[in-house]
Amino acid sequence: MGLRKPLAGRIWITGIPGIPCETTHLSPRQITELGVAHIPEDRQREGLVTSFPVADNLVLNTYYQPPFAHGPFIDEEMIQKYALKLVQEFDVRTPSIFTQAGMLSGGNQQKTVVAREFSRPIKLLVAAQPTRGLDVGSIEFIHRQIVQKRDGFPAGEKCAILLVSADLDEIISLSDRIAVMYRGRILEVLDQKTATRERLGLLMAGITPPPASGAPGTQPGLPGPGLPGKHRF
Repeated sequence: MGLRKPLAGRIWITGIPGIPCETTHLSPRQITELGVAHIPEDRQREGLVTSFPVADNLVLNTYYQPPFAHGPFIDEEMIQKYALKLVQEFDVRTPSIFTQAGMLSGGNQQKTVVAREFSRPIKLLVAAQPTRGLDVGSIEFIHRQIVQKRDGFPAGEKCAILLVSADLDEIISLSDRIAVMYRGRILEVLDQKTATRERLGLLMAGITPPPASGAPGTQPGLPGPGLPGKHRF
């Protein structure tokens, strides 16, 4: 998303339009304009300006573009009409679109972020801990929105999704492929249909299970060769 400067490597987003586009050193605004959306891990610190009204938060990444702006002038009436539409579509429970975002419940703050990011054409969604701290109803709503975006509903434009979550149930229910990271390294990439909770749990603890049970020197639940004993359960 351009929020950190890479120390090494290169980042590419393909198909914009149909041509690979390197984004390694682009700014967050440039990456956003390429069709990338972001649900940040901390909705209050990184997803919202809590002192701003809901309406303004719904256009934080598009306020300078038509139809919300014409040159240096912002069209407040258009922003308000747009905000009323999104509040209804995404079931954001707020007394008013002029209510400060910080006054909303956690679930409605998250819905505000989701409404803003999902209401424009996007090619890639980066969702970090999208349901942390939410009630069951809000979790189900956001999961449904993510799946619909992946499937291209209702506009027919499918979206690639990178879901980052420590919630194993969330990962298993939403993912097609699961990459398990430990201390900044990907230990293994698994197919959702064949991934087991036992294997995922071991990988999340930094333990690489043997490919088959009964192999010499390896046992399920114990560190594999080369891993220190401190990684044991």
